[in-house]
Amino acid sequence: MPIEGEPTVGKQVGFTPLVKADRLAKAIGVKACYVKNDTVNHPTLSFKDRVVAVALSRARELGFKVVACASTGNLANSVAANAASAGLESWVLIPADLEANKVLNSIVYGTNVVGIEGAGKYGWGFVNVNLRPYYAEGSKTVGYEIMEQLGWRVPRHTVVCMASGSLLTKVHKAYGEFTKLGLIEKAPFTIHGAQATGCNPITAARKSGTDLIRPVPHPKTIAKSLAIGTPADGYYAVKSMATTGGWSEDATDEEIIEGIRLLAETEGIFAETAGGVTVACAKKLVETGKIPKNEEVVLCITGHGLKTVEALAGHLGTPSKIKPTLRDFDALLSSGLAKAHAKA
Repeated sequence: MPIEGEPTVGKQVGFTPLVKADRLAKAIGVKACYVKNDTVNHPTLSFKDRVVAVALSRARELGFKVVACASTGNLANSVAANAASAGLESWVLIPADLEANKVLNSIVYGTNVVGIEGAGKYGWGFVNVNLRPYYAEGSKTVGYEIMEQLGWRVPRHTVVCMASGSLLTKVHKAYGEFTKLGLIEKAPFTIHGAQATGCNPITAARKSGTDLIRPVPHPKTIAKSLAIGTPADGYYAVKSMATTGGWSEDATDEEIIEGIRLLAETEGIFAETAGGVTVACAKKLVETGKIPKNEEVVLCITGHGLKTVEALAGHLGTPSKIKPTLRDFDALLSSGLAKAHAKA
């Protein structure tokens, strides 16, 4: 990592489970599937804790007393929490229509949550601007851990959701670094991207066979954490996919919700909307043959579903209601309604 000494922020971050997802593998039609489960990453239940730990450790080395970020949610949560633990003042700039749970999960840490213009005139270390070179490197730990948890080998296929595209490029970089260092044997690997249909500039470029990223001026998707219409690392993400023979897919809002449901019902993992994108796109990649059915795939699930519960409102049904009698419970069982709820 690009810091001078031992990390001083986020020592508890990372090494999240790599779950062997046999039921999900069967559901999407692939031989073997693993889920890199960053829904349980500490402290804010998102992979962003990885990048912020590196950025704030370096910010301390550089002497910053105030850190800040512009965020669609998860980064704001992570900067607020990790700055609090590091004793740094923090400011987070967020969209006015951000999910309520993500707003609450920033405010609780005592950060300053505002919408502001002209923030560049202040002498602050912006985690995803002037600290971005350090911040971005933290994503490599996702790739490092996947290889270690697979028994020091690279997975054949990896599916990564994309906002800026940075995570995908850093997983690619991590696989290459371990190979170059001799920590794993050289083997072929393919990295695929996943975006929401309402904001898919990187996927559109990959599908059109170009590295020209055409901005999406007005993203429209329930996956707000992926709604980056001008992705900073889009060119490099396309290059990583092309270099490894990977492809990219996108998912509609309905497919995102179904992806969340599928992961929850098969593996007991509740992902935010970005995770629904990853699952839905992985399913498409298998169906179209981009991921052969007889090969393995790792899905990078980047955040917990409690962050985006609003997106599921009205889509999951309601609990059955009965009177507190055994007769009513037996009637419910006989009706088949309970079995329908438990079909997974």
